[in-house]
Amino acid sequence: MEIRINKFLSQYGFCSRRKADKLIDDGRVTVNNTTIQHGYKVKENDTVKVDGEKIKSGLKKNIYLAFNKPKGIVCTTDTEKEENNIIDFINFKKRIFPIGRLDKLSEGLILLTNDGDIVNKILRSRYNHEKEYIVTVDKKITKSILKKLENGVKILNTITKKCTTTYINEFQFKIILKQGLNRQIRRMCEHFEYRVKKLERIRIININLDIPRGKWRYLNVDEIKHLKNL
Repeated sequence: MEIRINKFLSQYGFCSRRKADKLIDDGRVTVNNTTIQHGYKVKENDTVKVDGEKIKSGLKKNIYLAFNKPKGIVCTTDTEKEENNIIDFINFKKRIFPIGRLDKLSEGLILLTNDGDIVNKILRSRYNHEKEYIVTVDKKITKSILKKLENGVKILNTITKKCTTTYINEFQFKIILKQGLNRQIRRMCEHFEYRVKKLERIRIININLDIPRGKWRYLNVDEIKHLKNL
């Protein structure tokens, strides 16, 4: 069996296909100690290395986790530079990485995997996948403000996509986004002079937050099937 080099690296959880293509462009990928080009097909007994580090061969079981991130944990795989990183906190026995991120002060649902193929399916903004949050603000929220949030807010030199909100009480509301700009909800609220006191993600596409803070679970068969069919 042969497999294209970028797919090989993503299937083994090393990186996404897009990142693999960049590594190949930079001459950092070798097969049998020879630098390769795009389109190279890896054979069963080939030795693949990135920056001289051997990528394990053999069949790999894909891992898909849902994690309820506590406030203060950073969504990074850089375990040397960031002490409070998500990888050390979960301490999973195999190499995994987060799909997307929640900022340090936010909490709630985030997915982790070793399957680089699925990352782009979930993250690409043109697919308009839903992510749902509960937002707690520092002063009374009005339904007129929620309507303005829904219609788009000017932040980061762009107008946010239309979204859906639901009033919970004077200080809380739900919001469903179909994009993921940097600190988007906090910036949207700041535009109307509200400060976000608590931000919790409760859903990503078809996966709901149903585990205690700081705990993780494996995705079930139906959840994985839905993600792969995106």
